Amino acid sequence: MDKPGPVGVYLDGVTSTKRQVELRAGLALEIIENGDVIAKWPWDSIRKADGAGKDLRLLSDEAGLARLTVSDPEFARTIASYAPKLFAGARERTSTLRIVVWSIAAAVSLLFVGLYGVPYAADRLAPILPLSVDSKIGVMVDNQVKTIFGNKTCDDPAGKQAYDHLVSRLVAATDMKVPLQAAVLNSSVKNAIALPGGRVYFFRGLLDVAKSPDEVAGVMAHELGHVHHRDSLRKLLQAGGSSFLLGLLFGDVTGAGAVIFATRTLLDRAYTRKAEHRADGFAIEAMKRLGRSAVPMGELLVRITGKQGEKSSSILASHPFSEDRLERMKREAPQTPGPELLTPAQWQALKGICRNAGPPKPLRRKEGSGKP
Repeated sequence: MDKPGPVGVYLDGVTSTKRQVELRAGLALEIIENGDVIAKWPWDSIRKADGAGKDLRLLSDEAGLARLTVSDPEFARTIASYAPKLFAGARERTSTLRIVVWSIAAAVSLLFVGLYGVPYAADRLAPILPLSVDSKIGVMVDNQVKTIFGNKTCDDPAGKQAYDHLVSRLVAATDMKVPLQAAVLNSSVKNAIALPGGRVYFFRGLLDVAKSPDEVAGVMAHELGHVHHRDSLRKLLQAGGSSFLLGLLFGDVTGAGAVIFATRTLLDRAYTRKAEHRADGFAIEAMKRLGRSAVPMGELLVRITGKQGEKSSSILASHPFSEDRLERMKREAPQTPGPELLTPAQWQALKGICRNAGPPKPLRRKEGSGKP
């Protein structure tokens, strides 16, 4: 070693000045300018830097942004013989490329899991999770839902008594295992909604257009079907995946963001056809046990479909209805009708359940959005 080398081009990493230097291979690579050694790069710190052309461009782990360009092929081979990590950078770049490729593959796998695995898991997890999970989510979104739809429940005493009587008859005709909390919200929206934890809301707008107790009872029975089958929890799991569930269980996402996510999922995301078919079946059976038909519910929803120009503000936003569902209700209607679910006086009281609540509240829409 200790033999002088050719001239190289040195950038000190501080200024942009290209400095002509002499190079010498000693115990370290010495960089000499005007006879003075201005830098020494230990051999095991030298690596090949990215660069174009045939010249060898070097950097040192101990020299920051400094760069050295060597044009002489023979001296470049000398450096290669002394610098054990010269090409480590290239190997690292290969490793980086490998990491990128595997990351892309992992992302594709996660996408596949999101499209197929999460819905599959959610469909099987929802029925076996503790009811406390439903209750926790229900409490979380309840206030948000009330705020969106006017934050006022209707509580005229006679109307509430009639409503509770109707709900209790429906519950008695089913095998409901989830504790139920049912109320009427003073909102002009033609809607009904089931929240996790057994919370069911009927909206004044839907009650106003209902023409009979059977229409109201059918819709309520349908919502009880969603509660019974825990469809709201299933919908949340399918939309948010396992991370949302784990966050709810361990308290990581119980802030405002989670509340908004959960509420918007329940309001904006439609139930699956399977869930709707199942809830229809639940309603049909409940009404049949009472000697009543679910057909009036179907007729109510078809009537709303004809009049409602904007689906986002009706029950059809999350309960898309079709003629074949109505035909199913007609096929399975009881041959012999049972007694009326409410007396005429009770029906009139139910229709007036919101008389003390003032005018119905319009839907509070998100700015710039057509959806609640």
